[in-house]
Amino acid sequence: MLKIALDVMGADNGINPIVNGLLDALVNRDFKAFLVGDESLIKPFLDSKKLSDKFFKNIEILHADDYIKMEEQASNANKRTNTSIYNAIQLVKNNQADACVSAGHSGATMSLATLQVGRIHGISRPAICTYMPTINNTRSVILDAGANTDCKPEYLVDFAIMGYHYTKHVLKYDAPRVGLLANGEEDSKGNDLTKQTFKLLKQYNFFIGNVEGSDIFNGSVDVIVCDGFMGNLVLKASEGVASSISTILKQEIKRSFMAQIGYLLMKNAFKSLKSKIDYAEYGGAPLLGVKKPVIISHGKSNARAIECAIYQAIEAYDTKVCDRIAEVFQRMPKE
Repeated sequence: MLKIALDVMGADNGINPIVNGLLDALVNRDFKAFLVGDESLIKPFLDSKKLSDKFFKNIEILHADDYIKMEEQASNANKRTNTSIYNAIQLVKNNQADACVSAGHSGATMSLATLQVGRIHGISRPAICTYMPTINNTRSVILDAGANTDCKPEYLVDFAIMGYHYTKHVLKYDAPRVGLLANGEEDSKGNDLTKQTFKLLKQYNFFIGNVEGSDIFNGSVDVIVCDGFMGNLVLKASEGVASSISTILKQEIKRSFMAQIGYLLMKNAFKSLKSKIDYAEYGGAPLLGVKKPVIISHGKSNARAIECAIYQAIEAYDTKVCDRIAEVFQRMPKE
């Protein structure tokens, strides 16, 4: 049976959405979960749910009396051996769990995954791969979305290769199109990093050239490659726009009776829009480049986001995407 280590501590809203998301996922999928965190918080919460034996046999609590707080530096994560994320990652490292999901300190998760689980041989740096909605009902992915703020051209080439194989094997795209994020589509556009990366990516058949920010959402490209600084800015700006659109629509609907009638007539369309732009429906971001599936979820994740993050971990495990990426880099030795 598939085993998932779930870091229960450190999220913005406490343990409730983490455990509730797990319980929702267990309704639909069969796997074993290790809940890693403060047992004095986790056990009473589980007991209050009055779960059936089916749930309890698939859940094991592993106590950890410490966790990395959001305001703390990630640099000491490898020395804090009593933290929930350290112990969750150790389960994956020691083959006691097949994947890890955490909505806690993302920097600590990235650091421990790289140091403990290990980087795939041949990959310069792991990258966060995040989903974005498009107008043609598909998803595009951006990487890096925040793991590496300062990058070299060869890092971005690695991101492109990993993104291509992730979308091909996990998202099941036949021929993923990879673009390099720049301030214009022309070959000459971009800063020194993108110009040097462009020259390196030209040798790959999947590369379609430079793309602009608007291309992320219009369905013209499947994988958008950039450094982690730019990727994180795009991600946060997109989340802000989505949240603002939702708020503005609610405000406008409340302003007139006719708008409320219109909302009732278009309720399904609005519901569909919300599901496409809601971060919770994407769950989390895979950390590509490490040897086993590690999913990094937003600190403010609700139960639905955690549920979907767990599905991502299961999908990554079932498709053996980490092994596929490792095979690719083994076949394509880099200079």
